[in-house]
Parts: sequence; C-alpha cells; structure tokens
Amino acid sequence: MLQKFVSLLRDYAELTKARITTLIVLTAWCGYFFGAHRMGVSSWSLGLVHALLGVALVSSGTAALNEVLESSVDARMRRTALRPLPSGRMTMAHAATVGLALTLGGSAYLAIYANLLTGLLVFLTALVYLAAYTPLKKVSPVCTFVGAFPGAMPVVLGWTAVRGKLEVETLILFAIMFVWQFPHFLSIAWLYREDYAQGEIRMLPVVDSDGKSTVWRILAYSGALIPVSVMPVAMGMAGRVYLVGAILMGAALFRVSMGMAYPQLPATAASSKPSARRLLQATIIYLPALFALMMANSGS
Repeated sequence: MLQKFVSLLRDYAELTKARITTLIVLTAWCGYFFGAHRMGVSSWSLGLVHALLGVALVSSGTAALNEVLESSVDARMRRTALRPLPSGRMTMAHAATVGLALTLGGSAYLAIYANLLTGLLVFLTALVYLAAYTPLKKVSPVCTFVGAFPGAMPVVLGWTAVRGKLEVETLILFAIMFVWQFPHFLSIAWLYREDYAQGEIRMLPVVDSDGKSTVWRILAYSGALIPVSVMPVAMGMAGRVYLVGAILMGAALFRVSMGMAYPQLPATAASSKPSARRLLQATIIYLPALFALMMANSGS
C-alpha cells in the first residue's frame, strides 16, 4: 500500500514537472521581492505564501495538461516514453482532471488571495502555453519565440501579486527571463535533437540541419543578455556590485555559448553535444545566480 502511494506521488511529480515548477516559483519569488521592495514593505509575508502557492498550482496544472496534449508525442520519444501517460501508469482522464483542477483552482486562488490582475494574467499565461506554444511545436520553430512569452511570466506574476499593476520594472524582469530562455531551450533542443525529430517536434535544431541558424541565435541572445541584465541598475533596482556581477556572468555565459561555434559549427549532434550540455548547465546556473545577486544588492 505504501509502495503504491509513493509510486503515485512520483507519478504526480513527473506529471506536474516538479523540478521546473520549483524554478518557476523561485523566479516568481524574485518578482514579489522587488514589488515589495518598491512599496517599502517586507517581502516575507502571508501574501508571499499566497502568491507562490498560486503560481505553483497553475504551473503544475499547466504542465499536467501539456502532458495530456502531448501524450502521443511523448510515447515516441525516448526521454519521455516512461512518463505516467505514455507508459500507461495513469489514465488521460485522471491527468486531465488533475491538470484542470490545478490550473483553474490556482488561477482562482490568486484572483482571491492576491488580486484579480494576477489571477487573470496567470490564466492567460497557461492558455497561451497550452493553446499556442504546445500545438506550434509540431508546426514551426517559431514555437520557441511564442513559448518565451508564457515562460517569462512567473517573475511578472510575483510582481503583480504584491503591486497589483504592471510597471516598467516588471518589463525589465520580464525581458531578462525572455532573452535567457533562448540559449537555455535551444541547448536542450540540440541535445535531444534526434528525440524531437522522432516525435515530429519542429524545434529549430531539428529543421536546421547544419546548425548555423541555431548557433547564431544562441550567440545573439546570449550576447543580448548582457545589456538587458544591467537594466535593473538604471532603474535603481540593484547597485554596483550587481552591475559588475551581471556583466561578468553575462560574459561567462557568452563564452560558453561560443563553444557551440568554436572551432567549427556543429555539423552533427553527436560531436557538439558536450558543448550543448555545458551551455545548458551554464544557463541553469546563470539565472538563479543573477536574480540572487540582484536581490542581495537591491537598491544599493
């Protein structure tokens, strides 16, 4: 009995993509922190608990519904074939019920315990992710650009949960998240290029046979992160320590991105996978480190 319960919990964690949800909640916390800082109030409050719980619920629900919509695709890809739905450990009806309950419940929760704007924004974020990004993955590489919009929203949701409105600072935080996603997700898509092709997912590395377009986009967005990441200093959101740190971290990330192009463009996925893996690891370290430094040096 206990073993079945533990197995079910593991399936739920995989269905709701618990690790990704954790990163989403952390970025929402950053947005809440700066929103509270703008108001001159403590970011440690019951409001923070409500905001993060609501974001976690909707993120989990959206992930579950995404797996429902892509269950047939997941069954064809090696990295996803053992997920609860394609493996048959969970029914579609069960997963859909969980996903809808979490998404709608989380949206309503934020509308009630944060504010109506945040509840509406989180619902629209889930809608764009499921109704635009998810189907576009089988149509065109533009899916990455479209998916970057809902992907950058958690930090905005944290801000609006405490402020109740969109402001210039919100757009700056959004811009950092938006630009960061391209080297992050393009490195993932290159690593699992063959798998995505098997699932007929038209990410750029799948349709870009010689890798040139993929690499140049990685370099362009990695380079753009440097000026975008220092914009909080101009708005008084962070000080000189952050300025120096953001430039150094941005330069380091760009240097890692160069590994995809040097000494030659990745003609094959196999030969370039070590570089793509290093880039993926660098992006995973970069984002929380950048936000942590921004929070630590806020207003200095």
